[in-house]
Amino acid sequence: MRARAAGDQSSAGPASAAGHPGAGRRRAADTPKGRQPDPQALAEVEALLGDRPRRRDLLIEHLHLIQDNYGQIPAAHLAALAELMRLSQAEVYEVATFYAHFDVVKEGAPPLPPLTVRVCDSLTCAMHGAEGLMAGLGAQAGPAARVVRAPCLGLCDQAPVVEVGHHFLHRATAPDVLEAIRAGDAHPHMADYVDHDRYRAAGGYALLERVRAGAPDAEAVIAALEHGGLRGLGGAGFPTGRKWRAVRGEPGPRLMAVNGDEGEPGTFKDRHYLNTDPHRFLEGTLIGAHVVEATDVYLYIRDEYPLAREILRREIAKLPAGGPRLHLRRGAGAYICGEESALLESLEGRRGLPRHKPPYPFQRGLFGRPTLINNVETLYWVRDILERGPDWWAGQGRHGGKGLRSFSVSGRVRQPGVKLAPAGITLRELVEEFCGGMAEGHRLAAYLPGGASGGILPAALADLPLDFGTLEEHGCFIGSAAVIVLSDRDDLRAAALNLMRFFEDESCGQCTPCRAGTQKARMLMERADWDGELLAELSAVMRDASICGLGQAASNPLASLMRHFPELLEGAR
Repeated sequence: MRARAAGDQSSAGPASAAGHPGAGRRRAADTPKGRQPDPQALAEVEALLGDRPRRRDLLIEHLHLIQDNYGQIPAAHLAALAELMRLSQAEVYEVATFYAHFDVVKEGAPPLPPLTVRVCDSLTCAMHGAEGLMAGLGAQAGPAARVVRAPCLGLCDQAPVVEVGHHFLHRATAPDVLEAIRAGDAHPHMADYVDHDRYRAAGGYALLERVRAGAPDAEAVIAALEHGGLRGLGGAGFPTGRKWRAVRGEPGPRLMAVNGDEGEPGTFKDRHYLNTDPHRFLEGTLIGAHVVEATDVYLYIRDEYPLAREILRREIAKLPAGGPRLHLRRGAGAYICGEESALLESLEGRRGLPRHKPPYPFQRGLFGRPTLINNVETLYWVRDILERGPDWWAGQGRHGGKGLRSFSVSGRVRQPGVKLAPAGITLRELVEEFCGGMAEGHRLAAYLPGGASGGILPAALADLPLDFGTLEEHGCFIGSAAVIVLSDRDDLRAAALNLMRFFEDESCGQCTPCRAGTQKARMLMERADWDGELLAELSAVMRDASICGLGQAASNPLASLMRHFPELLEGAR
């Protein structure tokens, strides 16, 4: 045994430690550090979790359990969840406070009212009086509810929209909302949709069975998608067949993630397909999973779509045997999670912060594995293209476009909604042929061809084909085909400001150009006169230096407005 060095007092008593710093003090008892979970809260959260796994990737799902049960997340229950999941309270707190739909109540603070009323204030709802509606509700809601503003709820064709608990009110009025508050929270009623039996009876899943049997094989499936020209319909427009081929070329095991976090203001097409024909989407998903040999598929559906999640929960249980495991995951109110790498972070139970690339998700995605990520509508069309042939799909366009597009149309038209139309159709044709024309008393002044981030075009350019690659030279893009129509009665400066406020609120805060740029742009846009030179410089910095598409595209509405409507730079003095 090694001899103790001179001066080593590791076993010395109080007398021999007289010259040691702290001599004469009593040693503190060994007690746990940090906030300790309340025994009652611990028991309540443990009962909520039941036999559910305590894995880190399920953190957001478990936070939803607490939020749904209590209408908020008390500090004691947050600490209890951290204890049960063996995570630090800081880890759980940073995730819970990142997402808008988790209402964390700090220790010592009074509890929140039992009911939350969310008034959508995104562009289309703002055009239909959301600001006045919210102001009136705030004074009348009473102690049973709190009224908060909310970004797009995915019901732009029904504007203005209000969410009372989990109940959505279309074309809401103050009396409607107050009556819903008195009635309390209500979960959505099941709508009529094509269930498993109806889908099977019409030939559903026969294609999946053939693909699994090898006729057509994986190469033939990919080739058909490439020949047909199917592109990602969530906004980026990346060729679908090329993406599937890239993932398949990576070493396994592989995973698949479905991006159903449709949060772009003006977009609601995915909700339409999920609520009406879910199995066509699911069959496309299972075909994609088979082609890339994914062992598991994660379906990430935004929190604002409770009906879609309930339909999927019921129908997934009826799927044909075999194939990958399907996991239904619930978003929590973060637009940034529509960015593919932020979606992966959220699926792993973390804040939705976009990752630096490379590596790309097809190389190193969910849980570090090669991952195929597709949008809901992209997968919805897989069956049709394979059954009808790629030439059928390619021949559906107009003015040189390929395929069909599901346009989410809202704003100043007679008949808003999801309009299935040829890719490449013009705005003027879309409004006249599919939307019943402009709303009574309104004259077309401008339009957004691709949602909040797609820019703003003047009526003079209403004859441009709406498709990938046709709008970029005018400073805009088609994106998710969310078309918002503005008229001569709308304030275009106010519209651009509304969009910038949205991006400011939804910035994840990770990078300075986006976090500070959106705030600074909003402040400059609130002035009566716009400093065009400064705003243009700021827009360029955001576009060139932001990490992800949110910051890169946030200034598109502003930049296109300055480009096409220079007379608006000077406001009313």
